[in-house]
Amino acid sequence: MTTTKLNAALAAILASLLLAACAQETSETPAAEADVDGADASASIYTAALNNSLRPDADKTRDAARKPAEVLEFIGIEEGMHVLDMFSGGGWYAEVIAHVVGKNGAVIAHTNSAYLNFVGDALEVRFGDGRVPQAEILMAENNQMSLESGSLDAVILALSYHDLYLDDPENGWELFDVPALLAELKNGLKPGGIVAVIDHYAASGAPSSVGNSLHRIDPDLVIHSMEAAGFEWDAQSSLLRNPNDDLRKSVFTPDLRGKIDRFVIRFRNPE
Repeated sequence: MTTTKLNAALAAILASLLLAACAQETSETPAAEADVDGADASASIYTAALNNSLRPDADKTRDAARKPAEVLEFIGIEEGMHVLDMFSGGGWYAEVIAHVVGKNGAVIAHTNSAYLNFVGDALEVRFGDGRVPQAEILMAENNQMSLESGSLDAVILALSYHDLYLDDPENGWELFDVPALLAELKNGLKPGGIVAVIDHYAASGAPSSVGNSLHRIDPDLVIHSMEAAGFEWDAQSSLLRNPNDDLRKSVFTPDLRGKIDRFVIRFRNPE
């Protein structure tokens, strides 16, 4: 892939995080999938978070496609939790989480140089000057994250697990040592803590390299790598599925906009 194409791919990744341009399902489902959806999120801390007066109107327009109230309820994000939003992009999800966990909780919005090259000062605008007091920005390059042991209740990777297999050193994206990263996340989580992975379906059996080309990942690969790292598969939701997705295409193909099939998987750090 040329540098120009890689730049475009990375820009599209960040645009998807900021614009929520992804959707849902195919007939191929991983063997480990359980049809577990979020409970009724109406009149809850989740819908209250979405309606928080601090949220920009532009953020709220993305709620219908992302279903954050239902997704966060399924994941199990609760008031008072300490949560890491890895690859936070422009901070859209991090802010919703911040309003869920409230003043007694905390959100760490992680970023790196490659992401900042595309989102500019978006995170600083969102979380600077104490605008959302319970949120902080963590700058950590690939393979350099260091977390306080047992400090987190949950980690969320929203549309970014496939990026762990992206290799683009010319644009500041060093290939991850995935087992080492997962070991660091495990170290940072409390016993019983949650890791939630939201990402775009790849075809069953697709290699990790499609993370670099199609920006998708086979959920079975996610499950295998997480279990190899010592996490326990807990549940999987069909909230964001879409049968109209063509898994052979990049998620940035124009005619797939708003039709991407996504999975939501919850893992646990063993007690």
